[in-house]
Amino acid sequence: MSKPRLNIGIVGYGFMGRTHSNAFRQVSKFFDVPYEPVLKAICARNRARAESFQQNWGYDSVETDWKSLIERKDIDVIDIASPNDTHAEIAIAAARAGKAVLSEKPLGRNATESQAIVEAAEKAGVPNMVWYNYRRVPAVSLAKDLVNEGKLGRVFHYRAKFLQDWTISSDLPQGGEGLWRLDARVAGSGVTGDLLAHCIDTAMWLNGPVDSVAAVTETFIKERKHNLTGKIEPVGIDDASAFLARFRNGSLGTFEATRYARGHKALYTLEMNGADASIIWDLSDLHRLQYFDHGDKGTLRGWRSIHITDGDHPYMKHWWVPGLQIGYEHTFIHQAADFLSGMAGGIVPAPTFRDALATDYVTDAVLAAAKNRDWQKVAGA
Repeated sequence: MSKPRLNIGIVGYGFMGRTHSNAFRQVSKFFDVPYEPVLKAICARNRARAESFQQNWGYDSVETDWKSLIERKDIDVIDIASPNDTHAEIAIAAARAGKAVLSEKPLGRNATESQAIVEAAEKAGVPNMVWYNYRRVPAVSLAKDLVNEGKLGRVFHYRAKFLQDWTISSDLPQGGEGLWRLDARVAGSGVTGDLLAHCIDTAMWLNGPVDSVAAVTETFIKERKHNLTGKIEPVGIDDASAFLARFRNGSLGTFEATRYARGHKALYTLEMNGADASIIWDLSDLHRLQYFDHGDKGTLRGWRSIHITDGDHPYMKHWWVPGLQIGYEHTFIHQAADFLSGMAGGIVPAPTFRDALATDYVTDAVLAAAKNRDWQKVAGA
């Protein structure tokens, strides 16, 4: 029996456009989802490259104007995989048109933009979700289960870091395709909104709301040539960001992100320490969860490495036989599966736009705390 079709219109053909397209292309092959997602249209300003993307991923059609995409009656879902400065306008218009809306992170360049997106989506009553994919790494999902079961006991500490090294060269320009993340007008902020946003979303999912923060940021290279103007212009984004956090549950957090950690391409780690147990997860070894249980017999007490491949681990029954691993791209497939199932059930799972707004409240507070050099209360906390 055929399933109802859900037509996807995606905006953007870059890295995230590929991950989203792959997710919708693969999800029904591995998950029994209630809809059959159809790659209906790819939208991008460069028609030649959009047509190449269309042919590679099997989209039915091409648009070069996102407004035209939203106006189409045969599009059910608008998936935003374009740079940060486009998110608000597209998401708000799509919601008002009655489309379900997915967006890459961060939701907006700041909480003010995100608030407007949330209000539009909730007023329209449309399903909405943000691609914070690390929640759906099976090992991280297992960590969530352990926290929910009370295995850690009272939580004392949460620590996370996300380290890269790709912007160290002073010869690297800013702005334009591929380097818009270095342009504050497009990105909104640097590593705070790009890398730490992932860490914050996961932290609040695992450990609850952040109440207040103290922070420091640094821009190591103050000026770069701009690809669009050809001129040497000030750099407005933060190259490195570190902050302390007080969670509402009384625990303390430390967070660090930088693009100046030579030798690290995407080192994302998190650790939680509780009265009864601790957990550690590392993106570079994403299929493993390190777990320490103080309740173990003393002579056997120590860190154990749990290989997340068995069928009773989160999501893993949909993949291969026990012992065989999955990777980064599967996290997006998991999110697509949860989104499609939620669409049918009338409740789209987190992170919704409102959840993403909570993360943007924290990143705004981090930037304000670094500027003012004092503790900053997080809005909505």
